[in-house]
Amino acid sequence: MALQNGLNGKVMVTGGAGYIGSHAVLALLDAGYEVVVVDNLVTGFDWAVDPRATLVTAAIEDEAVVRATIRDHQVRAIMHFAGSVVVPESVSDPLKYYRNNTAATRSLLESAVVEGVPHFIFSSTAATYGTPVKVPVQENDPTVPINPYGMSKLMTEAMLRDVAAAHPINYCALRYFNVAGADPQGRSGQSTVGATHLIKIAVEAATGKRAAVSVFGTDFDTPDGTGVRDYIHVSDLAAAHVSALELLVAEPSKSHTLNAGYNRGFSVNEVLDAVDRVTNMTIERRYEGRRAGDPAALVADNAAILAALPWRPERDDLETIVKDALAWERKLAERG
Repeated sequence: MALQNGLNGKVMVTGGAGYIGSHAVLALLDAGYEVVVVDNLVTGFDWAVDPRATLVTAAIEDEAVVRATIRDHQVRAIMHFAGSVVVPESVSDPLKYYRNNTAATRSLLESAVVEGVPHFIFSSTAATYGTPVKVPVQENDPTVPINPYGMSKLMTEAMLRDVAAAHPINYCALRYFNVAGADPQGRSGQSTVGATHLIKIAVEAATGKRAAVSVFGTDFDTPDGTGVRDYIHVSDLAAAHVSALELLVAEPSKSHTLNAGYNRGFSVNEVLDAVDRVTNMTIERRYEGRRAGDPAALVADNAAILAALPWRPERDDLETIVKDALAWERKLAERG
């Protein structure tokens, strides 16, 4: 069993066959950790799991399988990515989100406590803030979600605080902003059919998978009227998880809630302009009304994560994010 930065055991990655989870698996393996992935493959892909990791096909609420996996693999940390992530769907089907994101995580946390797993890293979201009182938003700003997706994640953050107060476990909740791009080495990327991420949709249009890109809302209180978001490269985000794990191991009595973003926002039109520049083509834009649950602007104040971790973004450039996403999209097209 590898001893890596004091973690005498493996890391369990739930949802490790999905988009962000598969990149975290790569980052962990590249850093020398041993990894076991638990994924039900409802939205993930078994081929997305690096062969250096062990894949257990199961749901995180299957406590018998999860607990046996923790014991069999001597799991000492859990990175939890499994869940549902589509904001508009959470508005139309809230119970799905409270089941998959909140109730299922309760089961996973109970398994962690019963089996004595000391460290837990949670895939949270900037949607916990709702419509922020100011931009950029800080971790201690009000959390008033405006959609069930954000609320389901905020409820999990509350569970983590309570569990860490009652049991010998510490956690880091990373509140993601808009994750985009793909592994620069082409090992993984966003592969979900019908994805709702703007850059994913735009590169699908660039490769002929879509006829156009819908722009939802042109009357927001932003410089060009379209929504502004903080886009973080998925590989930078994965690296932040490894740094967060090392912090938890080094300081087992402390827990953290940190924004994961770049402290820079781009509007929908600015993102599409970048895609046009990278592809040297003009993607058709279809302007439509706002979607339910979308704030005008959401940008991270990332001072806390930069202070807490040695992590520093390495791919903090919109065109770099687009280029990596485009390269992955072309690879998917070659796969058929």
